Amino acid sequence: MKLFQKTQRFCTLSLAALVLLGNSSFTSGNHPQRPQKSEKPNIILIMSDDMGYSDIGCFGGEIETPNLDKLAAGGVRFTQFYNGARCCPSRVSLMTGLYPHQAGIGHMTNPNENFEQHDYHVPGYRGEMSPQTHTLAEVLKTAGYTTLMAGKWHLGMEQKTQWPLQRGFDRFYGILDGASNYFQPAPPRGITLNNENISTQDPHYYTTDAFTDHAIQFIDENHQQKSGQPFFLYLAYNAPHWPLQAPKEVIDKYRNRYREGWTKLREERYQRMKQMGLVDANWALSKQDIFNWDTLPPEKQDEMALRRAIYAAQVDRMDQNIGKLVAYLKKNKLYDNTLIVFINDNGACAEGGDLGGGKKENLETKVGFFLSYGKGWANASNTPYREYKHWVHEGGISSPFIAHWPAKIPQQLNGSLIHHYSFLPDMMATFVDISGARYSSNKNGKAVPSPVGNSFAPLLSGINQPIHKQAIFWEHEGNKAVRLGDYKAVMTWEEGKTHQWELYNIRQDRTEQHDLATTMPQKLKSMAAAWQQWADTHQVRPWEQMLDSLRANERRQ
Repeated sequence: MKLFQKTQRFCTLSLAALVLLGNSSFTSGNHPQRPQKSEKPNIILIMSDDMGYSDIGCFGGEIETPNLDKLAAGGVRFTQFYNGARCCPSRVSLMTGLYPHQAGIGHMTNPNENFEQHDYHVPGYRGEMSPQTHTLAEVLKTAGYTTLMAGKWHLGMEQKTQWPLQRGFDRFYGILDGASNYFQPAPPRGITLNNENISTQDPHYYTTDAFTDHAIQFIDENHQQKSGQPFFLYLAYNAPHWPLQAPKEVIDKYRNRYREGWTKLREERYQRMKQMGLVDANWALSKQDIFNWDTLPPEKQDEMALRRAIYAAQVDRMDQNIGKLVAYLKKNKLYDNTLIVFINDNGACAEGGDLGGGKKENLETKVGFFLSYGKGWANASNTPYREYKHWVHEGGISSPFIAHWPAKIPQQLNGSLIHHYSFLPDMMATFVDISGARYSSNKNGKAVPSPVGNSFAPLLSGINQPIHKQAIFWEHEGNKAVRLGDYKAVMTWEEGKTHQWELYNIRQDRTEQHDLATTMPQKLKSMAAAWQQWADTHQVRPWEQMLDSLRANERRQ
């Protein structure tokens, strides 16, 4: 598969080796730079929650996402952008430019209901973002940016020192915890405005709409009051994370779409993704990870089709809101010099079992919290890859990625696919690169870990070279992986079982169907050793130890 590629959906690509988009400014300085109003781009980082790799239209999905599709057609897509396998480890890696364990969230964030649950009393597993880190907001302030956030935080909430405004954001509207009711968010998983918890009284309230409205309000305030000052917006939707909740008129669009089941949906997507160039024709579709749809009785098929329809409606509504944001940018002449990046935080979610969790009676109501669509549909959402959120096979860590920036991405690249791989810590490096911001090596007189990512700005300009020549790593709940060049070693952890490394050539077999562990033992040995060295130096602990700590915390409740 070519490393830069046009899909059949978009026009022909002409590669050019162009100048880089900015100058990297990783320094040890502590003093903010004076903003340069005319050159610095606005930056909007949009993150969806628990969405599958192939759910949106421009990544092969059938869900109506015309606004994201237009951003892809006018920008670029990365086919190999990697997340951290789970909500808060991904978010802390994104926010700090570090591996999750370096930043204190090697497992999960402490929830509102129990602030001790995920504090395992070792540095890499404290259940909150370490104060001895820099956030994207803090760093971009050194370049004169107004910093705005709307949506899901999930990086610590026990003390206000952990909240967004205390970690560099000028404005915040959203949820501090990891999930909430979409229609009626209420304490302890309610809505926070800046530093105050507020109630929602609007009978038509819906979190996806509210997050977008406040994001636009915050940008408009900056535009009106600080004309010319660049802004950074982090718009972190909770869609389509459970609970399955969406407005009826959007659900109705998909009510009958999924009655043929997940097997047919996977095959349709797989064929479409091959035609679009997202999937190499030589990669086999991964094995279906659940029983056949036809084995379900008709009434269960009806329920499962509805669950999937609501999920699709959540994605659809998010896309509608992204369109609303784009329309505002265009109207106010902010569109051309705004870098918009869209990503997702982890692979599709199989939580709730094969057929989903939560009472079917709560579907299409405004009540309920844990309502999910199950493993069968998650398998389809991650077409064509293996596994899900929590795991570090490709289905768990692969995100759809769109970058759109009319002022800097050459028109010749519009609609193109970039197959060089990138991962979440690259966001810090890239934003520093294009903004001229400074990442200090210390904070409050103490050392701060150096960022582990590399700027992907050269890829946006047409430089056809990989940005990672060193290995990148994962660990979550004992699941391990290391990627170096074309090869990936990966291991699944399961309590009480012997764990074996697997080895895959991702260029030839990204669906991870042909394990090379026995045919390339020396390659596997070197990659496993590299993973262990990384773990030993990045605050990673054996999952068995952390699981003992988790259970001890639960017994103390």
